[in-house]
Amino acid sequence: MITHEYVEEYFRLYEQGKMKLNKERILLFNYLKEHVLIREDLYFDEKQIDQCVRYIEKWYFPLEPFQKFVIAFLFLKNKETERLFYRRILIMMGRGGGKNGLISGITNYLNSELHGIPRYNVSIIANSEDQAKTSFEEVYDTIDGNETLEKSFYLTKLRITNRVTKSWLRFRTSNAGTKDGGREGCIVFDEIHQYMDSKIVNVFKSGLGKVKHPREIYIGTDGYVREGFLDRMKNEAKDVLEGKDPDSNMFPFICKLDNPDQVDNEALWELANPMFCQPMSDYAINLYETVKEEYKDLAHDPSNREEFMTKRMNLPEEDLEKSVAPWEDILRTNQPVPDLEGMIGVGALDYASVRDFAACGILFKKEGKYIWKTHSFVNDDFLKKYKLKAPIREWEKEGLLTIVPGPIIQMRDIVDWFVGMRLRYGITEIVIDNFRLELVKTMLEEEGFEIVVIKNPKAASAKVSPRIETILANGELIFGDNPLMRWYTQNTLVKIDKFGNKSYEKKDEIRRKTDGFMAMVYAFWEADNVLEEDTDFMLADISF
Repeated sequence: MITHEYVEEYFRLYEQGKMKLNKERILLFNYLKEHVLIREDLYFDEKQIDQCVRYIEKWYFPLEPFQKFVIAFLFLKNKETERLFYRRILIMMGRGGGKNGLISGITNYLNSELHGIPRYNVSIIANSEDQAKTSFEEVYDTIDGNETLEKSFYLTKLRITNRVTKSWLRFRTSNAGTKDGGREGCIVFDEIHQYMDSKIVNVFKSGLGKVKHPREIYIGTDGYVREGFLDRMKNEAKDVLEGKDPDSNMFPFICKLDNPDQVDNEALWELANPMFCQPMSDYAINLYETVKEEYKDLAHDPSNREEFMTKRMNLPEEDLEKSVAPWEDILRTNQPVPDLEGMIGVGALDYASVRDFAACGILFKKEGKYIWKTHSFVNDDFLKKYKLKAPIREWEKEGLLTIVPGPIIQMRDIVDWFVGMRLRYGITEIVIDNFRLELVKTMLEEEGFEIVVIKNPKAASAKVSPRIETILANGELIFGDNPLMRWYTQNTLVKIDKFGNKSYEKKDEIRRKTDGFMAMVYAFWEADNVLEEDTDFMLADISF
C-alpha cells in the first residue's frame, strides 16, 4: 500500500464529513484505493511533491487540500522505470475554481531548477490569445520585479526562460493548421470544451516524448459542443473511474453537480467548485458571493440559467424550450439498427440550398421503435469557405455522407441514392416540402416514386413535434451510431408560438445544419399513412 500525506488528508476530509463530493470524485477515491494505491511498483516522489507545493505557496498563494491532492499525482512514478504513472491530467470544475492559478504555479515550478530537468519546455494552448496568456501573464507578473526570481528567469513578452535549465514557458493559440510541436516536456490545453475533435491536440503533442516525464494537462469547464474532444475525454474518464481501465495514464479530477436540482441548495455548490469547501479562503468567500448574486439574478432573468449551470456548476443543461431534446435523450438514439431488409419505409428529403447540404432518408417502424436511415450530400466548395467545426470529412470516411465537388449538389446523386435503397426496402413515397419541389420532383417521378408535398413545413412541425419529443424521451428512435444525425438534431432550435405550437429552426443559419433532422420530420408527417409495423413488401407490388 502506497500513500502520501496530501492524499490521506483529502481522503480524511471526506470521511470525516468536512467536505462534500460529487459522484465522479467519490468514484475517483474508490478507483485509487482499489486499483492504484495498492500497487507496490509505484511510489510518490515526495521530494518533488514537497518542493512543488512549497514553491507555489511561497511565490503564488496558499494551496487548498484538493490542489495538493492533484499535485501529488503529478509525481506518481514507477519504481523500476521512473516513468510517470499519470501522463495525462484532466481537471474540470466550475468557473472560478482556481484551475488557471494552479497551472501558473505548476508550470513555473516545472521550468525551475528545483524540478531539475533541462529544457523541460511548457506550452499553454487555448483557442483565444487572451485565455492562453492567462497563466503566462500570472507567472510573468510574479517574476517581474521579484529580485530573487529574476535571478532564475529571463522574461520576454513571449517566453519565460529559466537561466539554469533553459526551460521555457510560452502561450499559443489552437490553430492546428499552422502550428507544430515544440519539443515540450509539458503541454497544457485550456478551454478544451471548444475543441470539436482531437486534431489540435494531436498536432501540439507531437513534440512530446523527447524530454523525460512528458505530461499533458487538460483544464476547463464544460461547454456547449457535444460529441467533441471533451465528450470523448469524459467518456474515457468514466471508464477509468469505473475501474474498466485501471492502467490508464489519465488522472481525471472532475467536480460538478450530480443533477440540476442541486443548484437550489447552496451547500452543494462545492460539488462543482471545491473552493467552496469549508473553511473558505478570502478568495473563495468573494467568489461565493459573486456566484450567489448570479444565482439570485436567475429569478429575474431565467434565460441565463443555461450559462450558469454550464459554467458555474459544470453541468450543461439544455434549455428545453430551445432544444429538441436533452443531450442524454439524443445519445439514446445510438442503438443497434435491426434487420430492415424488405420492410416498408417512407422516404424524405430536405436541403436548404444545393450549394451546401442535402439530406435524404427512410423512416421505418419495427417492434415499437422508429428507425431512421439517412445519408447526406455536402458541397465541397461550401466546406472550404465556411470551415465548420464539425468533423465532416471524418464522417465521410464513416460512410455517413458524401462530399461532392463542383459549385452545386447534383440532384442525380440524391435520386440515385433513393433508387439504390429501393432495391433493399419497400419505398414508394418520398416526402419533400413545397419550396424544394421544382428541382427534384420530375426526376424522382421518372424513376417511379410518388412525391408527397408538404405545403406548410411549420404546420408539419407542429403536428409531429409531440411525437418526436415523446419517442426521443422513451428511447424509441434509432439512428444507429450516427454522430452526423445527432449533430443535426442538436443543431435544431424549437420555437414555441403563443398558442403553444412548436416549429423547428436552426440555431445557426450557416454553420449548424439541420437538413437531416428536417427530412426526418417530413417522414414522420407521412408515417401513419405508410408504415405498417413489421410489414414486408414484394417487388411485384411496385410499379416501375
